[in-house]
Amino acid sequence: MEGILTVLKTIGFILVVIFSFNVIIFVHELGHFLAARWRGLEVERFQIWFGKPIWKKTINGVQYGLGSVPAGGFVALPQMAPMEAIEGDNESRKEPLPPITPLDKIIVAFAGPLFSFLLALAAAVVVWQIGKPKELIETQTVGYVVPGMPAAAAGVQLGDEILAVNGEPVFGFAGSLESIQEQIIFSKGDSIDLLVKRPGAGELTLTTNFHIDEATNFTKRDGVRQVGIAPMGEVIVGLVTPGGPADVGGFQTGDRILSLNGRTVWSVSHFISLIQEEPDAALAAEVMRGDEKLSLKTMAIVPNNGFSVVPGAEPKPMIGMSFQAPASATQLVHPGPWEQVATSGKMMAVTIEALTSPKSSIGPQHLSGPVGIGKVMYRILHTDYPLSLTMHFWVLFNVNLAIFNLLPFPVLDGGHITMAVMEAIRKKPLNTRVLEFVQSGFVALLLTMFVYVTMKDTFTSFGGEAPKRDQSAPQAPTWDQQKLDSLLNGE
Repeated sequence: MEGILTVLKTIGFILVVIFSFNVIIFVHELGHFLAARWRGLEVERFQIWFGKPIWKKTINGVQYGLGSVPAGGFVALPQMAPMEAIEGDNESRKEPLPPITPLDKIIVAFAGPLFSFLLALAAAVVVWQIGKPKELIETQTVGYVVPGMPAAAAGVQLGDEILAVNGEPVFGFAGSLESIQEQIIFSKGDSIDLLVKRPGAGELTLTTNFHIDEATNFTKRDGVRQVGIAPMGEVIVGLVTPGGPADVGGFQTGDRILSLNGRTVWSVSHFISLIQEEPDAALAAEVMRGDEKLSLKTMAIVPNNGFSVVPGAEPKPMIGMSFQAPASATQLVHPGPWEQVATSGKMMAVTIEALTSPKSSIGPQHLSGPVGIGKVMYRILHTDYPLSLTMHFWVLFNVNLAIFNLLPFPVLDGGHITMAVMEAIRKKPLNTRVLEFVQSGFVALLLTMFVYVTMKDTFTSFGGEAPKRDQSAPQAPTWDQQKLDSLLNGE
């Protein structure tokens, strides 16, 4: 019964994702449709998704349909520009339609992005009212330096406060375009300058290289720039495995770990690295339990049943506990509607700049299509705040959709506007055969990009999906209890 409910829940989530995606496309195309009606244009079809219709119905001379290629949608307006390459030809039309003015074309083309923007603004109002989880990690202090990574080679140390990246002041560690992580990802050039403030040493400029996880094959994405640092953060005990080293040592859920063997603990990653440095040895931990400071003893032992946190990886020493996020991580914030829209627009501008810069490591492979977007929305539905995060995603997606469609490329709304402006300047329509050739070429380019991005979306767990555990592998760690007892007793 539980398995059936899980399947039904998954199907329900997928249907919600499809519905959400179609609402976004429908609103955009509705803008074109209503503007075309207002300006008196001939409307042949109103279709969500491209390709041959799998469902269609004609009402008042307009064919409404659902296409077979799950991407985008269109309103067939033969008076705008030759679009047969993507919308198909209408063989039933017997006589040519009267031309329309360039102003009509501009209004109808602009209406789609306008409606996307209005939908983004409406979603932003919802987020403003109900709030969303705080994304910004406010600390700028380094809480872990990965051994062997560029930051370690450059001399970055625990406790360093990063003030600027490549001369640009940063605010927070991650979660905004001005944060340390995003500034590194979108950095340009062969090196990255970090301005740090080090206790006892003042301000220092450290120049580091960067690392990119390369794809294992052409179907997957390369990673983004990273230098190997993590933010400082509280280490709060989550679940404690019964009978494990942490349980035997007296750790409880909610304990805040301050130090280990006299060394300050800067973050969860730092704590894990410390316990793995000294396997099978007694470890003295100082923790805060409420307002009381306690001294506890534990040790890290390799599970005797081959359990590994990362499926397929070599088992490592562990103490049998998970960690919980600090209360600030689930704090709700209420950003204003215009702030949300402006931030989304800035993110789109930064992405376009990175895509077009030869000094950036961001390329077309890092873009997402319908499959990637669907993955993001599916993960959002599994969070504790599905409504607010869905609305927040709508803000970002619709602003990006509006800006993308306003780019001056053929087929896009911006292309129609550009051609209408050229027509107004020339005082006569553009050459139809030339337009057909240009439109067809760009359609082919878009379809190629669609296939390329969809392949990357399909075969890459972009955004950090957890790998599936081998069901034949141990589902929980077990330890040699005799060895554990003897270590704890100091024998």
